[in-house]
Amino acid sequence: MNPPSPPIASKPSLWQELRNAIRGTEVDYTKIGLRRAIFLLGVPMILELVMESTFAVVDIYFVGKLGASAVATVGLTETYLFLLYSIAMGLSLAVTAIIARRIGEKNKGDAGISAVQSVFLAILAAIPFAVAGIFYSKELLALMGADSWSIQYGYVYTQWMLGGNAVIMLLFVINAIFRGAGDAAIAMWILFLSNGINIILDPLLIFGWGPIPAMGIEGAAIATNFGRGVGVLVQLYVLVRGGRHIKILFSHIRWHTADMKNIFHTSLGGVGQMIIAMTSWIFLMRILAYVGSEAVAGATIALRLMMFTMMPAFGLANAAATLVGQNLGAKDPERAEMAVWKIGIYTMIFLVFVSFIYFFYNEPLMQIFTENPAVIAIGGEWLKIISYSYFVYGWWMVSTQAFNGAGDTYTPTRINFVFFWLLQIPLAYVLAIEMDWDHSGVFWAVFASETLAGLYTLWLFSRGKWKKTQV
Repeated sequence: MNPPSPPIASKPSLWQELRNAIRGTEVDYTKIGLRRAIFLLGVPMILELVMESTFAVVDIYFVGKLGASAVATVGLTETYLFLLYSIAMGLSLAVTAIIARRIGEKNKGDAGISAVQSVFLAILAAIPFAVAGIFYSKELLALMGADSWSIQYGYVYTQWMLGGNAVIMLLFVINAIFRGAGDAAIAMWILFLSNGINIILDPLLIFGWGPIPAMGIEGAAIATNFGRGVGVLVQLYVLVRGGRHIKILFSHIRWHTADMKNIFHTSLGGVGQMIIAMTSWIFLMRILAYVGSEAVAGATIALRLMMFTMMPAFGLANAAATLVGQNLGAKDPERAEMAVWKIGIYTMIFLVFVSFIYFFYNEPLMQIFTENPAVIAIGGEWLKIISYSYFVYGWWMVSTQAFNGAGDTYTPTRINFVFFWLLQIPLAYVLAIEMDWDHSGVFWAVFASETLAGLYTLWLFSRGKWKKTQV
């Protein structure tokens, strides 16, 4: 008599997998099916980004009730925070790549040591911004051309935001640790917590309620710092207590020069990527400002729409970085490459769908945010132009994150430098100013440069040299 066959494990339903993605799992992302790995990592990463973008909208909504000068103070302060974000995001790219590689190698001890070094580096990077914000907030606002209200009253917002910037830096970096380890759900819940607290405290501290005094713009800054501070404390608690894939031991909490140098060196390329991208946008806005305020308004609204619709693509691209790093660590470069091709196809399909919406409904989308006919026409034109190659952007984001996940942060930096600074900015100036195409010249320059950058990045990825990157 033959022994009974072992029961066949039932395949998890979509609902069960969605719950697993949101709650987090202990699965080995280098062993399970790629579709499942992409889903489990991609869902929380997408939700994390959606929550962050929602917070930004809500925050400026409440500050907007205080008047134009208050909004201007926030905007001018964010000019300095953009530099901070560049450093934080660049450092995060390196941290994700290194942690993912150590986890893929099944070396959780070294992953813990690298995590601690990244926290040390984040704190060190925050110190200069804190000193500048605490002691020179008025001077910094004046340097940016702030009005008298901002300098006399709004400076406290700048003081809080720059002075307490360590919570921003740590929130970015520690969430990068979790993402690299495969604990994307933890990173998502941390942001839900910190931004949720911020959204609740914003109206209470800005306008006052009961015994809570109205603090105005200072209340907005306190709410942000408190919400993010709570998030950082929870992050540190989870790291020490142990996530599903990474845990910090007491023996890990020491200065490790070799790991520190490795993270610092890898992060330089990531920081360069972000600074080049952000400064190129500043130049484009300056050209649009020369054309007119309606051109700036139309481009700003269109960009917000594009950023919102790109959130799923950004989330999937972040999943690609984790899967590339972990599979390279597991000595399986072919699986790492296959993950990128699969994610690229999913992203392309989604953005093709968005392209149809942009092509046929660009002006109705603009009408949600403004009633100005000129602004609607200008923003609608950009959305229509972008729709011609929007799907290429998906491949660009995914292949760029593949390089970053492998630890090759310098290749995307060089690509950004060539296609943003050497092509996009001069082309935008020539088309918009010299050839009198006005705002259309800027939009076509963005279309040409970023489409070419996407195709070139994908071609470089297909050559496979990133598989040999050591971190």
